[in-house]
Amino acid sequence: MIDKRAHFQGGVGGYPLLLPQVAVTLNFFIYPAGMAVRQAFYTQDAWGVNAPTFVGLTHYAALLNDPGYLYRFLRTLSFSASVALVSISLALLSSAVADYLFKQSRAYHTFLIVPYAVAPALAGVLWLFLFNPTLGIVAGRLQAFGIDWNPKVHGGQAMTLIIIAAAWNYLSYNFLFFFAAMQSIPHSLIEAAAIDGAGPVRRFRDLILPLLSPTTFFLVVTNVIYAFFETFSLIDAVTQGGPGESTTTLVYKVFQDSYVGHRYGASAAQSVVLIVIVSLLTFAQFRFVERKVSYA
Repeated sequence: MIDKRAHFQGGVGGYPLLLPQVAVTLNFFIYPAGMAVRQAFYTQDAWGVNAPTFVGLTHYAALLNDPGYLYRFLRTLSFSASVALVSISLALLSSAVADYLFKQSRAYHTFLIVPYAVAPALAGVLWLFLFNPTLGIVAGRLQAFGIDWNPKVHGGQAMTLIIIAAAWNYLSYNFLFFFAAMQSIPHSLIEAAAIDGAGPVRRFRDLILPLLSPTTFFLVVTNVIYAFFETFSLIDAVTQGGPGESTTTLVYKVFQDSYVGHRYGASAAQSVVLIVIVSLLTFAQFRFVERKVSYA
């Protein structure tokens, strides 16, 4: 048998292959993050005419003294948890159905994978059209049942709409991981459980679900990060943070203060705090939630 693996002589042979990824990481992640940390200590006029003025921790102190920032944090936390719960639950259910209908479900797989190819902004526009109080098909059905549906007026309905759109947009990503994990479970284990008298529900609850715990834990982390950072374009396309501030999350507030309000130092401080918050949440998930994950 011919060994087709690449072998590098010496200690530096493989490092040039890392240079493109390192360059991208430094240029588009590390450098902007460093600039945000630096800019948070300065204040600058909107047009950049005058030199930046060093203000120390003033922007961070303003965030701590702003009660609205705490409300936006709690709103973002609730939004992220809702998106992760809805998207992961639907993906788990869809994966179970796809695994059961594996050979007869090619069209079903394609149908579930399509949303991942849709940009978040476009996904928001699609759901906004469906729930439009004047033209939307779903909104018309809701109004036919006597529900006063108008997300442009009711903040709770606007938040529900962006949760649905964000969860649907990330459903395919979760489905692919769950379906691949289910396919990797040996069928002999499932057959043994069936022979022992375990029904489909019990096999899924007591056998399949524990074996999916590493995948579930990974998806919880990625879904929370997605909801915190990657839903900006969706919110901007659907609600622009309104009505009022009912759908203004932390990442959208950064956009409002920077590109709309031209408060660059304050928005940079919010960016740093947002990164710290997500890092702490991720650490907490690894520190406490991962204990219940079985890798056996």
